[in-house]
Amino acid sequence: MSFLTLDLNLLRVFDAVMTEQNLTRAAGHLAMTQPAVSNAIKRLRESLGDELLIRTAYGVKPTPRAEALWPSVRSALASLEAAVAPETFDVSAAHATFRMAMADATAAFWLPSLMRSIEREAPGVNVRMVPLTTREPRPMLLRGDIDLAVGFFPGVAAQLSYETGSPIRHERLYSGHYVCVMRRDHPLSKVDLTLDNYCKANHLLVSFSGRAHGLVDEALAQIQRERRILLTVNQFFTAGRVVANSDLITVLPRHLIASTGMTDALISKELPFTLPAVHLDMLWHERDARSPAHKWLRMHLEGMNTVAQRTAPGSAPKNDTY
Repeated sequence: MSFLTLDLNLLRVFDAVMTEQNLTRAAGHLAMTQPAVSNAIKRLRESLGDELLIRTAYGVKPTPRAEALWPSVRSALASLEAAVAPETFDVSAAHATFRMAMADATAAFWLPSLMRSIEREAPGVNVRMVPLTTREPRPMLLRGDIDLAVGFFPGVAAQLSYETGSPIRHERLYSGHYVCVMRRDHPLSKVDLTLDNYCKANHLLVSFSGRAHGLVDEALAQIQRERRILLTVNQFFTAGRVVANSDLITVLPRHLIASTGMTDALISKELPFTLPAVHLDMLWHERDARSPAHKWLRMHLEGMNTVAQRTAPGSAPKNDTY
């Protein structure tokens, strides 16, 4: 294959298909028909002597050659785009709608500051919140159901940190730690929280799926202990209400105590065992990586940690957030 005879338009199609992992969605992005996209990929296969993309039940899967080629193609196309069509973005005149997925407490912590920024700087920008009911938001991003996911996605973040060729991008916003939360007049509030009295208590678990097993249970299993989960709920606000009015105890990232709206009725204690840090990650799709409006949104989320802590009632010390 001679580079001089290669149709460079094929690389634009290749980039779109790699980004979408689906021929139909790539065709829509390129304003082409699906057969035209298939034909372009066929011609590129013949030119490069590699299958490049293998059809699956959910779209296409890149070959190792395609994964190795894509970063260079994407970088080259981005450089050409910046040279030919320099980015101009007037946020005050922009009109955009962002679909975002967060857990209820994360949204309560972040949205007030974001809304103030939008009202002040971007009056034409709208936000539509989508329920986050899973620790695996990648399918929502791949389908285009949402533009951004923000939350605690430990398995996804770990996989993306070493995976190549994924169209999902991510960035860690900040980290914090877990504490045990109970009502102020709970019997355990007046004594040291030992491992024994912690395990003997009745527990509430915030679980999106309703599965009565979480990070705490994995940590306890490592030291041959267990707890009784009397109740699972799928909202942090509900968790705060129940714990404030019962003898159940729960485990939350420290700053989410404020997000429950029950700060005055709750206290926190350090856990009598060790848990990993809780991280807040932001995930988005490659298709939006160069969008000026999307960049503006991500930039604000990156810079809102200090603002959110300063303005949230009962906010936590720096770096103790979720």
